[in-house]
Amino acid sequence: DVQVMESGGGSVQAGGSLRLSCVASTYTYASNCMAWFRQAQGQEREGVAGFSRAARTTYSSDSVQGRFTISYDDSKNTMYLQMDNLKPEDTAMYYCAGDLLYGYNWDDLDHYNHWGQGTQVTVSS
Repeated sequence: DVQVMESGGGSVQAGGSLRLSCVASTYTYASNCMAWFRQAQGQEREGVAGFSRAARTTYSSDSVQGRFTISYDDSKNTMYLQMDNLKPEDTAMYYCAGDLLYGYNWDDLDHYNHWGQGTQVTVSS
């Protein structure tokens, strides 16, 4: 039973753009919070951007602010991550997460119930 599924990764040159999509089950999409995380090779997984349905707020990390935009389409149970002005340091596996337990911050990866398989983003210089 797939709860979230990412798509849209690929290879681009620095300065380029990609849009990631995350389709979620009805339950997961309606949950407290969904977010995008990424994990570069040899690095810890980190929060990139998220949106809290409860707080009706979007969040983004300092490293991507001004370049990445999170959005969502309620009619499609889909969350997006528009990534512009990509840099080589954005290279990572990107994951969609959903159904955050109440009381935890959007980037608290230990308390999400559902994770996708990931989609690779590679940015060359």
